[in-house]
Amino acid sequence: MKDKYWIAFSSLEQIDSSFTLKLFKYFSDIEKAFNASSNDLKNVEGLSVKKAENFLRLRDKVDPDKVLSEVTKRGIEYLTFDNEQYPFMLKNIYNPPAILYYKGDLESINFEKTIAVVGSRKTSKYGKDAVNLIISGLKDTDICIVSGLASGIDTTAHLAALENNLKTIGVIASGFDHIYPSSNKELYKRIENGNGIIFTEYYPTFEPLKFRFPQRNRIVSGLSYGTVVAEASIKSGALITANLTLEQGRELMCIPGLITNPNTEGIYKLLKNGATLVTSAADVLETLNWEIKPTEQLKINLTDITENEEKILKSIEIEEKSIDEIITETGIDFDTLLINLTTMELKGIIEQVNGDRYKRVG
Repeated sequence: MKDKYWIAFSSLEQIDSSFTLKLFKYFSDIEKAFNASSNDLKNVEGLSVKKAENFLRLRDKVDPDKVLSEVTKRGIEYLTFDNEQYPFMLKNIYNPPAILYYKGDLESINFEKTIAVVGSRKTSKYGKDAVNLIISGLKDTDICIVSGLASGIDTTAHLAALENNLKTIGVIASGFDHIYPSSNKELYKRIENGNGIIFTEYYPTFEPLKFRFPQRNRIVSGLSYGTVVAEASIKSGALITANLTLEQGRELMCIPGLITNPNTEGIYKLLKNGATLVTSAADVLETLNWEIKPTEQLKINLTDITENEEKILKSIEIEEKSIDEIITETGIDFDTLLINLTTMELKGIIEQVNGDRYKRVG
């Protein structure tokens, strides 16, 4: 089992994901990367002698079997970078986490409909109300709200997601041995117990040190198709997330606020630099070019499908397909396929795009 070597890398506090992935990509095998000799490391392009020596010194104090045991006995699950379930959007950012530890229901999350909501820890009532208003407009859909489980806007966003029957992802800046802030202990439990998932790249014992919060922000934005910033001062951590959103090629949206509030200075700076102004859920959906469908309606439709309809859904599960491609993959004849496609469109479980191509809804 090679997962233990990913965990062993992550247990080294002075070794970050970029180092781990550099070695993994060079050796194409995480076990070989972890057990590399000093001579092996000399051949890794861009790896300094000092970093290599530091890694070797730390590595020799770690037992991969022991660190794996420490994770499993805590009931913590994980996704390594080479796992097929590792979120696609996150894998494609600069410096993705080498491992994601998590608690919660991974299967419940629609990673194709993720929106980050971030802002100030010291938020105003207006800021909280604005976030609640926008998230309530997404009620009962398969959209997932991503935030950092900090106080202020983060907490408001997670709670609003739960109150509106949405899944939520919390990304924390420590290992699971620590809950920060402690006031969010119950919120952690609610998310873990079927309402979403909590992610961290940090080994369980790692503390929520100051430098880890900006590192955490790249995961919040990296998991998301777009980021909504609610309140942020010029020096706010939310501005770091906003800049990361742009660097990652994702949509940046801002909720306008009172110009007398210091926490809106960052908002208006972002808006002046081209961020999209949003005042409703409809604005967010338009920016992301999303159409949404209530999750309950989707469940009803998908419990009453024929054998041919199931074949068609499986064919277009990953990407949109043409009629010819669907015929080739399903073996359904042309006339029967047209009847099924029409019926499925009326049910609202597929839609026609780009001429004769079809894709799943939701």
